[in-house]
Amino acid sequence: MTTVVAFDVNETLLDLTALDAGFEERLGSAGLRGQWFAQMLQLSFVGGLTGEYVDFSTAQTAALLMLAERHGRTVTSEQALQIVGRMSTLPPHREVAGALRKLRGSSLKTVALTNSVQAVAEAQLTNAGIREYFDDVISADSVKRLKPAPEPYHAVAAAFDVGISEVRLVAAHSWDVSGALAAGCKAAFVARPGMVLSPIGRQPDIVGTDIAAVVDQIMARDAD
Repeated sequence: MTTVVAFDVNETLLDLTALDAGFEERLGSAGLRGQWFAQMLQLSFVGGLTGEYVDFSTAQTAALLMLAERHGRTVTSEQALQIVGRMSTLPPHREVAGALRKLRGSSLKTVALTNSVQAVAEAQLTNAGIREYFDDVISADSVKRLKPAPEPYHAVAAAFDVGISEVRLVAAHSWDVSGALAAGCKAAFVARPGMVLSPIGRQPDIVGTDIAAVVDQIMARDAD
């Protein structure tokens, strides 16, 4: 039985295409945003694997500077911070607010579980107009271990005083779903354009094209 639904934030709830103008201006191509996100994840994951923790904001800035160097563009640290700062004002995907409002009417608890640092996470959800739909916001930075390490998922269970099997993660990232399942959670995958599940390992029992489709399945299966 699920009692707590934990939502990933970046890309799952919020639309990163709002960053494209900054990438176009500073790096010459909005298409480099995907490479930046992948580089940022690599830096974060390497920090976790080597025991040298790197918070998400630091990884985002460093990844942008690396990307600029790789493509022969001059980007100062201040300019990189300006682009990364726009992470705090991302808009939600169009179906998100309505779906979260619907879920809020059920017996399920909701939490935003993100790798973003706490201040950024709170700003993101507030500026996107969806903070009111969450009982709590938990940053992986609070346990100094980023998803997909098990600690952030277990932090949700501890915060709500439930077993880990009562937590369901909702994410548009295959690696996040894999981490949640390995930690003992249930999971739901949001198959946004370009997002695919890994064919390796355990699979989520809920898959939907957007948050609305996923929430409908969660409420049909998990809500009282």
